Amino acid sequence: MAVVNRRIVLAARPHGEPKPEHFRLEEGRTPAPQPGEVLLRTRWLSLDPYMRGRMSAAKSYAKPVEIGEVMVGQTVSEVVASENPAFAEGDLVLANAGWQEFTVSDGSGLRRIDPADGAPSQFLGILGMPGMTAYTGLLEIGRPQPKETVVVAAAAGPVGSLVGQIARIKGARAVGIAGGAEKCAYLTETLGFDAAVDHRANDFPDALARACPDGIDVYFENVGGAVFDAVLPLLNDFARVPVCGLVAGYNLSELPSGPDRSPVLMRAILTKRLTLRGFIVRDFAAMQDDFLRDVGGWLRAGRVKAREDVVEGLENAPAAFAGMLKGANFGKLVVKVA
Repeated sequence: MAVVNRRIVLAARPHGEPKPEHFRLEEGRTPAPQPGEVLLRTRWLSLDPYMRGRMSAAKSYAKPVEIGEVMVGQTVSEVVASENPAFAEGDLVLANAGWQEFTVSDGSGLRRIDPADGAPSQFLGILGMPGMTAYTGLLEIGRPQPKETVVVAAAAGPVGSLVGQIARIKGARAVGIAGGAEKCAYLTETLGFDAAVDHRANDFPDALARACPDGIDVYFENVGGAVFDAVLPLLNDFARVPVCGLVAGYNLSELPSGPDRSPVLMRAILTKRLTLRGFIVRDFAAMQDDFLRDVGGWLRAGRVKAREDVVEGLENAPAAFAGMLKGANFGKLVVKVA
């Protein structure tokens, strides 16, 4: 077994877009498990937008990564040595090992993966946190009804793509917002969305209105910014807005210039009786079994599909992460580490 453990740590806090100098690749000795522990080797690393927030020292729902600490991240890891009777060598587990090749765990928080249930990397996407985010946010907050219109931003990503597919399963009309003609075609031709709109198009607000002739009943928010500006006038009375992410603002170092538009938003909330609710996937932890049963079943039956964007090599994680925040990925972004 290799004795070198490569890891990527936070070297400096970014103000704006993350750049190479904000990360540092380090090498150290592979840790040895003590009684009750297991040694994990990272096979797959998930890259997700929430990690940008963890690079900041600003108060949030989770503790920030400190300077010099390993970047946080969920992994599919293999047990390569075990001093814990609950795990055997060769087991695959879902872990929070972060951006590194090896780590030691006492077993708490690990969830064993059965490859018969899906490809291991899918447990970082459609069968993992992004999939459960889509499932719980849409069904518990959005509550789509048959024939309603559900719109989702970042629709070609791991959360948005499943939101639209579940909306269709529930009998609603699914409209996806994505960046570029290729992603829009994927939504309608491969995933079965009813319509897709390119947010980069010059006539984006008008195109979105044409795609939603009966207005919007559920808007699953992943982006914010100009996308939400186009959505807001189209929201119907009593529309529901699960707020999952605001990636358009994650790299901002100061508030955008321009007039204060909060009165417009607040008036719409009041007069249209809108429901806007932010959520974190762990809010719905009790739905884990329902999620795995339903989405796992739909996946095996071919009723939902998932696409991955695979990056080879831990050393390429920082550049891939920075690109993801600008929409460069196409599908769930994962790093094949080993």
